[in-house]
Amino acid sequence: MEDEYYNEQEQWERVKAWARENVLWVVAGIAIGAAALSGWRWWTERQETRAVSASVRYGEALDAFARADATRAMTVIDELRKDYSDSPYADQGDLAAARSFVENNELDKAVERLTRVMNGSKDPQLRMVARYRLVRVLMAQSKLEQAQATFPVAAGAFAARFQELRGDLLLAQADRPGALREYLAAKALESAPDSDVTLDMAGLDLKISDLRADGVTEAAPATAVAVAPMAG
Repeated sequence: MEDEYYNEQEQWERVKAWARENVLWVVAGIAIGAAALSGWRWWTERQETRAVSASVRYGEALDAFARADATRAMTVIDELRKDYSDSPYADQGDLAAARSFVENNELDKAVERLTRVMNGSKDPQLRMVARYRLVRVLMAQSKLEQAQATFPVAAGAFAARFQELRGDLLLAQADRPGALREYLAAKALESAPDSDVTLDMAGLDLKISDLRADGVTEAAPATAVAVAPMAG
């Protein structure tokens, strides 16, 4: 027992000696750890605060649109983009601005906003929403080749919507058999068991019925829009 005691005592003396020699490093390590934890908490709280602030500003823009005060809404959206460019609310603001521009037939301005979200958003869903709406605006401008070039390689959950949109594009290009083919493909995608998209099925069925009533038959092969992975 005595030998064991002395062994433990010797070990304790070694520990104390090591502590005396390394006390500054230990204290520094604790201080650095505490500072890192404090910094992490500060950063997290700052991010949460910024997210809330961006959300409030986005709500102000929507309220201004609801009051038909587009000038005020655009001012808030531009401030949102300037002050919170890394927030998805800045992208949402641009999407709202683009919708307003479309309603006022300011299509070039809508294209600018939608292109920015399509190319710059960190959210793949928002990028795809912007791409879909951009294709529609380009079609409204009769820029059919540019619209065609804007279609995604893979559309993920948006595949059925883009398939129907491709049908609209082909119809605008006077390719009625091709349009029918794409509409039927969109309907098949929407009804697939693993589909999580929602189409205006009544509107889609009407497009199909109108073409078939005119004696149009489906062209082949189909131009399938890939379901996954989703591309920006």
